[in-house]
Amino acid sequence: MPQHFSPYEADRPLMMRCSCGRDHTAADHQAEDAVQQLKARSLTADFEAYSREFVEASLVKALFPHDAVRRRFLRAVGKSTAVAAIGSVLPIASLQAMAQDKAPLEKKDLKIGFIPITCATPLIMAHPLGFYSKQGLNVEVTKTAGWALIRDKMINKEYDATHFLSPMPLAISMGLGSNATPMNVATIQNVNGQAITLALKHKDNRDPKNWKGFKFAIPFEYSMHNFLLRYYLAEAGLNPDTDVQLRVVPPAEMVANLRAGNIDGYLGPDPFNQRAVYEEIGFLHLLTKDIWNGHPCCAFGTSTAFIQQNPNTFAALCRAVLTASAMARKPENRALIAKVIAPSQYLNQPETVLTQVLTGKFADGLGKIQNVPDRADFDPIPWQSMAVWMLTQMKRWGYVKGDVNYKQIAEKVFLLTDAKKHMKELGQKVPDGAYPSFTIMGKVFDPAKPDAYLKSFPIAARA
Repeated sequence: MPQHFSPYEADRPLMMRCSCGRDHTAADHQAEDAVQQLKARSLTADFEAYSREFVEASLVKALFPHDAVRRRFLRAVGKSTAVAAIGSVLPIASLQAMAQDKAPLEKKDLKIGFIPITCATPLIMAHPLGFYSKQGLNVEVTKTAGWALIRDKMINKEYDATHFLSPMPLAISMGLGSNATPMNVATIQNVNGQAITLALKHKDNRDPKNWKGFKFAIPFEYSMHNFLLRYYLAEAGLNPDTDVQLRVVPPAEMVANLRAGNIDGYLGPDPFNQRAVYEEIGFLHLLTKDIWNGHPCCAFGTSTAFIQQNPNTFAALCRAVLTASAMARKPENRALIAKVIAPSQYLNQPETVLTQVLTGKFADGLGKIQNVPDRADFDPIPWQSMAVWMLTQMKRWGYVKGDVNYKQIAEKVFLLTDAKKHMKELGQKVPDGAYPSFTIMGKVFDPAKPDAYLKSFPIAARA
């Protein structure tokens, strides 16, 4: 078992009166300014949306000036048919969002868990920017120490919704590592945004074929970090179950364990990859986007029971998080977002570390400044083929035995239809399909042939 250390907290300046005269630090002042700037951008976008809706409503009323006629028409053909018909001749693509009736919320006071990593950016930033409150929700976002605790608090209904590792709802729903409790992925929180970080003593040992006997940290067994690291090692000819040691270490303890020499490296979430560079104890061997560009990592989700009992509240939560995701996707917002999520109640990290992660302009720990704009991104689509890939890896490495109904489980847990519906409500662009294929280290994954994909690997857990 690895020696555990308390999470290494960022160095924070002593509380001093800011030049503005208030009792907070200059960093806190900058964070508040960033929040106000992002709120202003959000309000501008809202105004533009409301302006479009006003025009669209006016066009519909112009077509059907009499209320009774308009109501009879909508009853006769249905709202969706009417919207499609009108939309074919008039520029009112967001009519569905405008016409949607906002039903009363079943529950307004909510507690949402998160792990303090950049993967949770949309879920976190929605709090200070007021996206939850705009939906009528009073949300408390609660920093949580580790993924096992997130799982337990969701099963025990201590959290209403949470930041998940995207494979976790699959595992919990299947009863892997816990009692089976149906969970759902509402949105993907982030894509890419992870890295393999190694101790500086290994800077001249970059070939994974030479890593036999290495000790690696991962944040949780049911994580993309675990599955991507296993995939990478196996492609190099190493069996991750016998040739290296994989240790579960909470993200906030990874840097301390690397410093102490308890591990040789980790495939972990940011900001802790960049934090190792900042502390001059590690370097970035590989960004996970170079294993699978666009891979999912974390997710926003809740229990199936919560959704069934609180459908309107769930819809409001989805709208808030999707609004934040859309803002986080824009490169011009990233530096401001770094300021917003840096304070102690969120990530408690140096702003410069977060800025390097989110903007993609970063020091790699080997003396170079890299510029990778898509190092981290926030595409929210919970593709069901992503779930199928995760299930293949659970089976590949022995986490699940026997036959797996990939499609059934993926569609039950990953709520793609709901995500697309809520994106349309918000006027966001919605891609087609449900099962796109992906390329991982040059190998195409066809979600329609998961068992054939599994059989193609020479290295896997023993049956």
